[in-house]
Amino acid sequence: MAASKSVERLSPRLVTPAEPTPAGPLRLSWLDRYPTQMALIESLHVFKPAPERDGDGAGPARTIERALAQALVQYYPLAGRLGFTDDGGLLQVDCGGDGSGVWFTEAEAACGLEDVEYLEHPMMISKDELLPPTPAAEKDERKLVLLVQVTTFACGGFVVGFRFSHAVADGPGAAQFMAAVGEYARGNSAATTVEPHWGREAIPNPATAVIGSLPSPVGAKHLEYLAMDISAEYIGHYKAQYNDASHGGSWCSAFEVLVAKAWQSRTRAACFDPDSDVHLCFAMNARPLLHASLPHAGAGFYGNCYYIMRVSAPAGKVAGLSIPDVVKIIKDGKRRMPSEFTRWATGEAGANGGEDPYQITADYRTLLVSDWSRLGFAEVDYGWGPPAHVVPLTNLDYIATCILVKPWAHKPGARLITQCVTPDRIAAFHQGMLDMN
Repeated sequence: MAASKSVERLSPRLVTPAEPTPAGPLRLSWLDRYPTQMALIESLHVFKPAPERDGDGAGPARTIERALAQALVQYYPLAGRLGFTDDGGLLQVDCGGDGSGVWFTEAEAACGLEDVEYLEHPMMISKDELLPPTPAAEKDERKLVLLVQVTTFACGGFVVGFRFSHAVADGPGAAQFMAAVGEYARGNSAATTVEPHWGREAIPNPATAVIGSLPSPVGAKHLEYLAMDISAEYIGHYKAQYNDASHGGSWCSAFEVLVAKAWQSRTRAACFDPDSDVHLCFAMNARPLLHASLPHAGAGFYGNCYYIMRVSAPAGKVAGLSIPDVVKIIKDGKRRMPSEFTRWATGEAGANGGEDPYQITADYRTLLVSDWSRLGFAEVDYGWGPPAHVVPLTNLDYIATCILVKPWAHKPGARLITQCVTPDRIAAFHQGMLDMN
């Protein structure tokens, strides 16, 4: 008889910092307040059972709950609530008020992780059962900063579901906090390895910055999900091609190789007009560029600090070039980042109705790429070892996305999670990714 795949939740409880923390408002930066940051970023982190932990102290949920309270002493803004202006604009984090804290949900699944194939797509348990719910006590979900759910499976493995406000932390910042919780969960009673810093005043606030329109599903295409495991040999094949080509002795990364291949395969599969431009957008960490103004040269800063680079080329060119030459287009874009960021930070880019580099669009010709493989999520350890894999979730199936994550623990290579072509073109896109000729 197959094990039940139902999930039983206990009532959410509010976790507050383990020690008294400062109260009052903390102003968010311009980038924190950008309209698209109001979304709660959702992810599932899948941990296999650790037999050596059987019967050894508290289980995953109670261990993580206790560690969460300890970590919130240093990261107390994450226990706050977002504050808005009278016209609904995001302004600040209100810390230490009534009802502040992180909502934590403990849950149990009657089956083992192997019974649900470790939540590989298509997931045999709905993501909504594994993500923390919004309690009825919260009248305005927009104000929430962080919610956590730990679901323990019959095998002893568990899944940590996060809903994390992008307004308070970017990817590296969120991973930094999760790593701190991991340190406390493993028994570290002192301060964490990385001391967190707020420092939002260091982020540029250009008076002439343009804020583009929000993405809209109206008229957008429905896009199909596809996840692919990429071998180290596959990556090495294209790296060798790049190194053998005449590129001045430079090297290329796995990210550049896989993004180049995905951009080209998608462009071919979608059959764009060869003369129309296609676009590739990806976030780049801006901390190195603000080294002098960020507290402690950026070490421990967990707020939003990135810039979105956009590279464009005619569809016919992207489809027809070799992969090393597509990599070169991407590299050329990355080299422009310091100068473009400076133009934006000084207000030059936004003058006279300029473009908004942070705008997210549902335009089918634009592919939005995220690199989760180096953020630190795959190294978080609550005492049961690092996660077997991490599952980024998106609720916007009309924005063409490609997310690079680490493969299963201890496996070389990478995993590519895409939602970037229409259902009728998914087979052509997949075949293009497999084709190494």
